[in-house]
Amino acid sequence: MPPSTQPFFQTLDRPAMRRRLLLATGLGLGALLAAGGVQAQAWPSKPITWVVPFPAGGGTDAFARPLTAQLTKQLGMQVIIDNKGGAGGNVGATLAAKAAPDGYTWFMGAVHHAIAPAMYPKLDYKLQEDFVPVALLASVPQVIVVNPQKVAATNLIDFLKEVRSKPGKLNYGSAGNGTSHHLAGELFKLQTRTFITHIPYRGAGPALQDLMAGQVDVMFDGLGSSAAHIKGGRIKALAVAGSQRAPGFPDVPTAAEAGVPTYQVATWYGLWAPKGTPPEAIARMTEELRKAYATPEIKAVWNGLGAELPNQYGKAYADFVTNELKRWAEVANASGAKLD
Repeated sequence: MPPSTQPFFQTLDRPAMRRRLLLATGLGLGALLAAGGVQAQAWPSKPITWVVPFPAGGGTDAFARPLTAQLTKQLGMQVIIDNKGGAGGNVGATLAAKAAPDGYTWFMGAVHHAIAPAMYPKLDYKLQEDFVPVALLASVPQVIVVNPQKVAATNLIDFLKEVRSKPGKLNYGSAGNGTSHHLAGELFKLQTRTFITHIPYRGAGPALQDLMAGQVDVMFDGLGSSAAHIKGGRIKALAVAGSQRAPGFPDVPTAAEAGVPTYQVATWYGLWAPKGTPPEAIARMTEELRKAYATPEIKAVWNGLGAELPNQYGKAYADFVTNELKRWAEVANASGAKLD
């Protein structure tokens, strides 16, 4: 047969034909992998960031650090805390709301974010529209703590006598305007008909430092951030604002036992994902949180901080947040609290 009429494959030598077949096969596999894209990678495939919207050293940090350390062990991928304090937790919330919803940025907010809509006329984020509620992480009663060098009272009844004897002379620090510390203080003043001057800070950590230094006299703090300082004797706990005494603090009476029966306030911390986060990433994070709470390490930390082990995920947590938004709006209106 003349060369011009021979089949094409017969005009190629065997090595050349092999090279062409390998090239075609490689291009086909490349196209398949490209089509698969991110779906071919299991989550997580890189470090994860938790935005914590308060400075280091506060109550949010007290729970975030041991929990992210445990998740890092479980996932085999680092979970990093990014502290973004300011505006009572709203700066960090805004940044998290605008983050790429790729499963690698999460938002650890708190009760403060259920209070913010009632206190701030304009927010750059909407809690129930810009985020997907994932889980309640911890709940602790508020605790009334004083600097023992500045406040002579060792119980709540004597503290009320001291406050009433010099109205406006004592001051209380908070994590910022519109936070639970602020509203807890205003609610206490409303229910006890007393007046204590409010001093806002950029987080519970700085406020606690000034409480211990004697720059402020009292705080209505989440027990989680005050726990170590109470045990160390640097501040004095007068009462917890819960229905029962806190785990790990059996000697601290409830406000009801100490003379203010209606005063109940809890600080809680929760996890959200930016809207649009892949459902499979949320499902995996939820699964890992459940595993973390079953470990002796997390149980011991939560008990030491006086916290309850939560069991609210997804819709149950969403319903809880909805109720908190309503409750704190009512408290803000009744107390007349302002952003001072």
